Amino acid sequence: MALFEKLTLRSITLPNRIGLAPMCQYSAVDGLANDWHLVHLGARAAGGAGLVMTEAVAVSPEGRISPGDLGLWADGQVGPLARIASFLAAQGAVPAIQLAHAGRKASTKRPWEGGGRALPREGGWEPICAPSAVPFDEGWQLPEELDTDGMARLAAAFAAAARRAATAGFLVAEIHAAHGYLLHEFLSPIANRRGDPFGGTLENRMRFPLRVVEAVRAAWPSDLPLFVRISATDWVDGGFVPDEAVAFAREAKARGVDLVDCSSGGMHPKAVVPVAPGYQVPFAARIRAEAGISTAAVGLITEPREADEIVAAGRADLVLLGRELLRTPQWPLAAAETLGALVEGPRQYVRAKPYKILK
Repeated sequence: MALFEKLTLRSITLPNRIGLAPMCQYSAVDGLANDWHLVHLGARAAGGAGLVMTEAVAVSPEGRISPGDLGLWADGQVGPLARIASFLAAQGAVPAIQLAHAGRKASTKRPWEGGGRALPREGGWEPICAPSAVPFDEGWQLPEELDTDGMARLAAAFAAAARRAATAGFLVAEIHAAHGYLLHEFLSPIANRRGDPFGGTLENRMRFPLRVVEAVRAAWPSDLPLFVRISATDWVDGGFVPDEAVAFAREAKARGVDLVDCSSGGMHPKAVVPVAPGYQVPFAARIRAEAGISTAAVGLITEPREADEIVAAGRADLVLLGRELLRTPQWPLAAAETLGALVEGPRQYVRAKPYKILK
């Protein structure tokens, strides 16, 4: 039952190896968390997840994916998130936050509005920024190329958001460098066409994402863990590849990152992704082995025995569930029953056995 073993990272101990992956809810107004976010995240904490992570929380208004995204660019956004972090911790989960900037994929419509570019009259905004003036796809905005002053401002914005997250009571911070958003755009030759020290070679393409890591690590309490989420491959010829992901993980570890959250894709609209149960686990296993850093496995992991085997075999240290936890908030409690683990469930659900209530 490796899935229900504790995991200690710096001063924080997770009660099990199950976490909620960041899942956008598109339900904020002006970046402010509300009752939907409390109930959504709180239900997964009450359901037994050891780590509960927010959706991507934008470090600046123009860094939101959609007008409905959470933000942490202002002090007034701390209080509503603090309420959520407090509730998650009270249920025994470790509250985590993902800090993000959407780059050239910013200002999009919500999925139920059809997705794609959101115009200013639809709540969107201009301009958006990226490492190079290359749009994500036909019909999308042409982004402005970030200059060095802009990069410095964004690194400072990530750091300021990290400080606010600590004030709000989050115990784990994750930097979003995956899925075609800003930091991934710098890493990938598909989006990064720069001819200066921030483009070209892998060393150059890593330069700005690693500066953000350094800025966040300096702002984030030294006793609290820092994660980074990456896309380990773009699934497109000429894109970011697993060898580069290993190299980036090594450099991130050297700068104080404690765990790499291993996802993939999101960079190219026409990428062909071989989706299947556990299809991204090999990335977590390889980075864990070759970069010597803890990893999280994600992607179509739905069965308790499958998740347990991933941890037991040393392929990852943590399993993050997204859509499966959306469908089944009490998946961890059900997994404990399947695997024969004794877990602490909510006292309020004591009548809903077979879960064994230890408190």
